[in-house]
Formats: sequence, structure tokens, C-alpha cells
Amino acid sequence: MNTRKVKSSTGSKVFTILNSLFMIAFVVITLYPVLNTVAVSFNDGIDAVRGGIYLWPRKFAIKNYQTVLAMENLITGAKITVARTVLGTATALVVNALLAYVVSRKRFLFKSQLSLFWVVTMYVNGGLIPVFLLYRNLHLTGTFWVYVIPGMVSAWNMLVLRTYMLGLPDSLEESAQLDGAGYMTIFLKIISPLCKPVYATIVLFVAVGHWNSWFDAMLYNRMKTEYTTLQYELMKLLSSVMQQSGSAASASERGSAAAAITPLTIRAAATVVTMLPIICLYPFLQRYFVTGLTIGGVKE
Repeated sequence: MNTRKVKSSTGSKVFTILNSLFMIAFVVITLYPVLNTVAVSFNDGIDAVRGGIYLWPRKFAIKNYQTVLAMENLITGAKITVARTVLGTATALVVNALLAYVVSRKRFLFKSQLSLFWVVTMYVNGGLIPVFLLYRNLHLTGTFWVYVIPGMVSAWNMLVLRTYMLGLPDSLEESAQLDGAGYMTIFLKIISPLCKPVYATIVLFVAVGHWNSWFDAMLYNRMKTEYTTLQYELMKLLSSVMQQSGSAASASERGSAAAAITPLTIRAAATVVTMLPIICLYPFLQRYFVTGLTIGGVKE
């Protein structure tokens, strides 16, 4: 008996040590790209080209952030990006949650057909030009709503929500119906509170997609500076710096102060600027990434 306890104690200690080392290594691997990007963003551009920057800038400089924050349409782009992220995420969550609730109901006759239809749209689309012509005929191009309306319905998000709702006990809905609750009451007061984890996941996915999107601004609102986005402005800045750095003549004309920025450091600074809001948002949603909220809700 004592020998077994000694072996079990030794095995537990070895497992704890190995598990701790693995988690430390995992954290280092996860955080290193972020810390390295921050270090490069605060480093002098010409010096950064030499490489060898890891967790701390070798030649500290703030010229990269000054260049990014001095963009002409930065404030406008930031406002539009925040507006499309908030409004687009809210509408996408509401619409997809309602669709998922309808399709997940067992009494709905066409749930299989609609689910198959949405799955097909994940693999087949009309193409870039037909979509552009459709948006133009719908008078969406050149407007703010081209960022919000097309992304309201997502087959993937709807199916994720539907799958989660299908896993909820039927007894919850049946008990509410016996008490006279309608479908909308059941959705708002029973289904939605239990779907907080999957709602938080969808919110994070959709918000990150809206925040990082720049192609739709270039495609549909390229000539409308009042509807530009932060990511599109940063993309234009990076392209401009790359073109300037590729020309020896322009490099000599810019002088030593302007030459302190390079595409490498500008890209790092732009990355830090764009990822900060998402990093700040994640802790508020992370606590909802749990399962088993329905445990104890029904006593069979």
C-alpha cells in the first residue's frame, strides 16, 4: 500500500512539473509574436531591417506611430470602423440568432431544406462582379450600409447557433409553453440566456471580421472618403511606404528623418494599433466561453 502511494505521489509530481513546463512553453510561443511585433513597432526603421530584434527594441523610436497617427483620414476611418463593427455585430447576432431559433424548432416543416440551402451558399457564390453589380443595383455602393447589410446573415454563424440550440433540453421549452409562453418569449427569456457562451463566440468572430475588413471599402467606397475604414487607410499607408522604400530616388529625397520608417516597422505599428481594441474586448467575452450552463436547469 505504501509503495503504491509513493509511486502515485511521484507520478503526480512528475506530471505537475511536465504540465507546468508545457504550459509555460505554450504561453511563451503564444505571446512571442505579439511582443516581437510591439518591439519592432518601437524600433527605428533602418535599424530594424538588420533583424535581430526579439522582445525589446534595439534603437527606440516613435516615428512609426507618429506616421500612422498622422494619417489624413485616420479619425474618419476609425469612426466608420467602430460604427460598422458595433452595428454590424449587433444586427448579425440578432438576425442569425432568430434564424437559428426558427430552424432549430422541431415543429418547423422546412428546417432541413433551409439548412441545406444555407450550407450550399457556403461553397457556391455568384462571383465578385455579379455581387458588385447586385450591390450597385440595390444602391448599396457608395453608402455606409454596404458594410452592414450584406454581412447580416452568415450560414456558418447560423449553423453554429442552431447546433448549440439543438443541444438545449426540450423540457425547457415545453415547460414554458405549458405556462402560456409564446415563441418570442421563449426565445428572449429562456433560449437566449442559455446561449450566452455561443453568443459571445459569434460576437467575437463577427466583430473581428468587421474590424479587420478593408477589401469592401476599397471595392465599394473607394471614391467615398467619408466612408473609408481604418484598415483601408492603413493598407494605403503601407502601400505608399513600400513604394517609397523601393525607389532610391525617393529615399534620398525624404531625408534621414523620414527614412527612419520602413514597411517592416510601419506594418508592425499598424498591427499594434489595429489589434489593441480586440485585445481590450476579449477579456469581457472570455468569461462566457464556458459550457454546461443548462446543468441543473432541468430535473429529469
